[in-house]
Amino acid sequence: MTAEQTNPPAFRRGRWRAQTWFTVVLLAMALLLGVSAVVGAVVLRNAAQASNRLIDKISVGRIESERLQTALLNQETGLRGFVITGKEEFLQPYLDGLSAQLEASSRIRAVVSAAGVLEELQEVERLAGQWRLRHAEPMIAATRASGPESVGSVSTEGSKRAFDAVRGALVRQGAAWSRARDDARGDLDAARAVRDATFVAILVAFLLTIVMVAVLLRIAVFRPLARLGEASRRVTGGDFEHHVDTGGPADLAALARDMEAMRGRIVAELEETRTSRQRLAAQTEELRRSNAELEQFAYVASHDLQEPLRKIASFCQMLQQRYASQLDDRANTYIDFAVDGAKRMQTLINELLTFSRVGRIQQEPVEMDLNDVVDRALANLSAAVEETEAEIDVGDLPVIVGDRTRFVMLWQNLIGNSLKFRSPGRRPHVRIEAEERDGEWRLTLTDNGIGIAPNFADKIFVIFQRLHHRDAYEGTGIGLALCKKIVEHHGGRIWLDTAHTGGARFVVALPASASPAGRPPEGLSAPGGPAAGDEG
Repeated sequence: MTAEQTNPPAFRRGRWRAQTWFTVVLLAMALLLGVSAVVGAVVLRNAAQASNRLIDKISVGRIESERLQTALLNQETGLRGFVITGKEEFLQPYLDGLSAQLEASSRIRAVVSAAGVLEELQEVERLAGQWRLRHAEPMIAATRASGPESVGSVSTEGSKRAFDAVRGALVRQGAAWSRARDDARGDLDAARAVRDATFVAILVAFLLTIVMVAVLLRIAVFRPLARLGEASRRVTGGDFEHHVDTGGPADLAALARDMEAMRGRIVAELEETRTSRQRLAAQTEELRRSNAELEQFAYVASHDLQEPLRKIASFCQMLQQRYASQLDDRANTYIDFAVDGAKRMQTLINELLTFSRVGRIQQEPVEMDLNDVVDRALANLSAAVEETEAEIDVGDLPVIVGDRTRFVMLWQNLIGNSLKFRSPGRRPHVRIEAEERDGEWRLTLTDNGIGIAPNFADKIFVIFQRLHHRDAYEGTGIGLALCKKIVEHHGGRIWLDTAHTGGARFVVALPASASPAGRPPEGLSAPGGPAAGDEG
């Protein structure tokens, strides 16, 4: 791993993390939303104020202006009727108009503050006041005092000219109201235009912000993530030389550096594994060559070494036959020793060859019934069974997968040991049983022989180890070692049940789903200590 991978440059350490990018984006959007809300509220308020001014003030003022005009006209009409008839009931419109005028003027001043409208209102009130003071009131007083005939045409014409001035002021006031209405409508239209433009600008700003956020996230987050995913897929696909460097935010860059460190570690481990595999292949080839040499040696031992032994035994027997009259008893004894030694040497060589072939020369594993296997072993031991009058009880044994010949050899050795190491004066009794326990078959062979002391349980499976003198029991000390090798070759265990008394009991444990021969599980050991058995 390079120094750049373990210690990133300062500009890399100064990068923002993806969480920081998201926080900044959210804050920017929140700020934009707040500014947009404030601006929108101000614009809506201005538009509402313009609308309220037009509806609640200008329109109301115009209505009151019409009422003012009506009140003045009623005053003039009531005055004219009273002057003509002299009847007081015709003067009532004048009095009601005067009251309505005052009320309308008061309302206009309450709702309108425009200088032009108020000036025209004051002019109307001034002219109306002059008309009432100079014409209407004197005419009313004269009519009441002297009757209708007392008011002359000159007074009537003067009142008419004065009220025409009032009419002109009312027209000018109406024009002022029209101008105020037009101004208010213009303000309302402008406020609405500003409102619409503002909301369009806010919408455009939001769209631009979303586009900018999308582009920013793609550049700062999604693109580095895509590069990281592509790099991981390439490494997963087997391109271990591909350098993982995605850039982007600080946390994604840190993740990429971690993946790059992992890739470097994997590459180093793969290189070490490749080197180990090459060494293992070389060792396997060496072991294969060594096995071939061992096989050749076994062949030589089985033929070339036995030939001199046959000659020794043969010539010693011929010497004994030809010169029997010239040899004394000691010479004959020596010749018998030589012949017996040569034969035992041949037997030892044959058994050693058999022991060495277990695991090297193997037949195709087959499914076999252990009852048939035990029957075949008993057939090979039929002479010994008849000679010892042994009683053999075989229970219901399972069907397993393995090398039939090796299992026949296994049971032949175990049963043969039970017959050989029988108790003097007692008829041999051998019992073979099976039970399934903890996912394996427990096969037991129990006899009533001389038994084995528990302190020898670790010794009897060692090759050439014997518990008795050669003269007491014949044998080479290979039998139980051969049994152990056969069982372990089939993935099982064998040991001596040291708790059993009154003879010997061997336990053979085999997997319930026995694997093919030649692939035994590793790390198996007999309960309570190393595997053990009879001595062979």
